[in-house]
Amino acid sequence: MNNLFVYCEIEDGVVLDVSLELLTKGRSLANQLNCQLEAVVAGANLQDIEKQVLPYGVDKLHIFDCNCLYPYTSLPHTSILVNLFKVEKPQICLMGATVIGRDLGPRVSSALTSGLTADCTSLEIGDHEDKKEGKIYKDLLYQIRPAFGGNIVATIINPEHRPQMATVREGVMKKEILDPNYKGEVVRHNVKDFVNETDLVVKVIERHVEKAKNNLKGSPIIVAGGYGVGSKENFNLLFDLAKAINGEVGASRAAVDAGYADHDRQIGQTGVTVRPKLYIACGISGQIQHIAGMQESGIIISVNNDPDAPINQIADYVINGSIEEVVPKLIKYYKANSK
Repeated sequence: MNNLFVYCEIEDGVVLDVSLELLTKGRSLANQLNCQLEAVVAGANLQDIEKQVLPYGVDKLHIFDCNCLYPYTSLPHTSILVNLFKVEKPQICLMGATVIGRDLGPRVSSALTSGLTADCTSLEIGDHEDKKEGKIYKDLLYQIRPAFGGNIVATIINPEHRPQMATVREGVMKKEILDPNYKGEVVRHNVKDFVNETDLVVKVIERHVEKAKNNLKGSPIIVAGGYGVGSKENFNLLFDLAKAINGEVGASRAAVDAGYADHDRQIGQTGVTVRPKLYIACGISGQIQHIAGMQESGIIISVNNDPDAPINQIADYVINGSIEEVVPKLIKYYKANSK
């Protein structure tokens, strides 16, 4: 009762990274709240799924294993969470801001009249004083996300209704195993007790998942370009640099909108979130929408001809100069010193 729940997504029998990131964050939040961390997994052929989930500090794992639950469809998964939560009464539920999370989260929160904050970039525990009502709420979930087009960072709370629900984007939380031998309770539920026959009217006849053309999320080195790169031709210099240092190429929204790069390379609030060891930002001004997607990078190098560019404020190193002048020198220097 009143524990913290994480809904774990499954793809081909593997728990997605965003879910493992949420388990890591959930463990930290549960420690602050002095409650248990519980996880929910719904899919098919989940015989050994606990080996993937329990090491992240999960105290109780709820497993729903049935062929009717994979691939994902809205109705049965919604029924599972709604009926489970009516019994367990969690205080917090977290899920990834993925295609599935963005479909499932609103359905569950609507059925439970609990409310939901989407696309959070940070989660914290804190108190809130309602001076108008004269009430003090303890240990609320601070659901933090960019708002108003990314111009401000809003902290959203839900004082009265439970569970407090939030979806979180992949890459904004760290994924870290707590204990490879962590012992948690495993409960295998009877799916028929939670799902109605009418929930299974939609059948997936064929499913095609197109693999990503790049590995932005997993690359330890990213060379990213903004509108300041100037042209699609200049963007090719970034590809040359990335190839030389075994990195991936990313882009700001302005660069994507200008046609310099494909949308699947967009980094930021409306793109992907990354945390590489090295992030080289070329011609990027550093609006909050972009920074939200890369501020956890290990080392940030800014290449910009504007010494007052906002991104320079968070950069570890700043190189003042044009892309045409600086990038070829970086490529030449690296090739000369990497033999």
